[in-house]
Amino acid sequence: MAEETVRLAEYAAGLGFRDLPAEVVKKAKDAIADTAAAAICGSALPWSRILVDYAVTNAAAGKSRVLGPGFPAVTAPAAALANGGLAHAFELDSLTRPGAGVHPGASLLPPALAIAQQQGAGGRALIAAFVAGAETMVRIGRATFHSNEERGFHAPGTTGPFGAAVAAGHLLGIGAKEMANALGIAGSLAAGLLEFAARQRGGMVKRLHLGRACESGVLAATLAGRGFRAPDTILEGRFGFLSVFCERSDAALLTKALGEEFLTLTTVFKRYPCHITAHAPLKALQELRSEHGFSPEEIESIQVFGSERMASRHNIPEPADLMLAQYSVPFCLALSLYRDPREPGAFDEAALTDPKIRGLARRVTLSARPPGSAEGAMAATVRVDLKGGRTLERHEADGLLPPADLGDKFLRLTRPTLGKGAEALFERLRHLDEEETLDWLGRF
Repeated sequence: MAEETVRLAEYAAGLGFRDLPAEVVKKAKDAIADTAAAAICGSALPWSRILVDYAVTNAAAGKSRVLGPGFPAVTAPAAALANGGLAHAFELDSLTRPGAGVHPGASLLPPALAIAQQQGAGGRALIAAFVAGAETMVRIGRATFHSNEERGFHAPGTTGPFGAAVAAGHLLGIGAKEMANALGIAGSLAAGLLEFAARQRGGMVKRLHLGRACESGVLAATLAGRGFRAPDTILEGRFGFLSVFCERSDAALLTKALGEEFLTLTTVFKRYPCHITAHAPLKALQELRSEHGFSPEEIESIQVFGSERMASRHNIPEPADLMLAQYSVPFCLALSLYRDPREPGAFDEAALTDPKIRGLARRVTLSARPPGSAEGAMAATVRVDLKGGRTLERHEADGLLPPADLGDKFLRLTRPTLGKGAEALFERLRHLDEEETLDWLGRF
């Protein structure tokens, strides 16, 4: 019986658009549109400009587009690096539920689009590559139990190269043996550390982790397609990814229900431009204010009960920069009572230094639910103590974006950059499977 890495490679290499149910195609198209919007929105941010400038300066002219206005076409690795950073530039990109430490959109669209444009491929090829990458990467993420972060790795930076390599390799048309080599190469390129969260400074580097994962995937697939070899037990081997990077893991999950269940369907979308641990508390607080009409000045304190991860890693009452502000549950809750938390522009330097937001953030406390709680990892309960002795409480399961609101989010993120062209782009992405070429995506 083939090892898990080989079985994943065989499945991914053989998956075609014809094999995809309609609901999987739709989910992939939604994820691609959501990711494109996140990247376009992120293209104007200072850290994004640094990445794009680096990519443009150090890459020869190519056929792959950076998802922002006015950028020249560059080589595929450079475009993947830039777009991966742009897609993750402002905490807007997709993830999965249940969580698996992966970001499907930001890890898969940039390398897939870069190679698709390089090769002259169309929408169906892009969708099939996206799904092949997701089916591989989400299974790898699940096999880690998210315990790579217990060792201090930023999970998407370590799982991302695998998905990116499969997506890129699929569009390059490499076979199963080469795909296994691509996964093997990707394992040696996995990287990303959480010291920015522990130190609570230097958070800009978090944006690089997804860009580097995408670039690594393109490199891995390209080298594998040219005959470069690597271990075909990179995931399950003694010194493979699961053993070295993870505190706990289960290699059996790498191929569980492979070919029977599409894990692409577990992709979910963010409502707010902040870390997912803040979404359920934010939604709960917004609903409480809508129902009861209190003002920030009436609040004595806010208590949040959620996952241990939320309480231990996202209790940052005094964030030092914007990335850490988006990582901070206390700050996000405080900001939401003075600004619209759905708007990326609400998270700016003025908000970071606003004494009212800062003051309220200090009155937010986070607590972990008791061990063994049946609540999901994204769930949270918010308790608001108002002056005068009144207490309000609400529970939310996740706070995620409803699928019906994807168009509204897309336009919210892209109109400031694209103007009236935002609606046309969304419609074109909705019918991506009808597109014969993709050279228009990124030509703004």
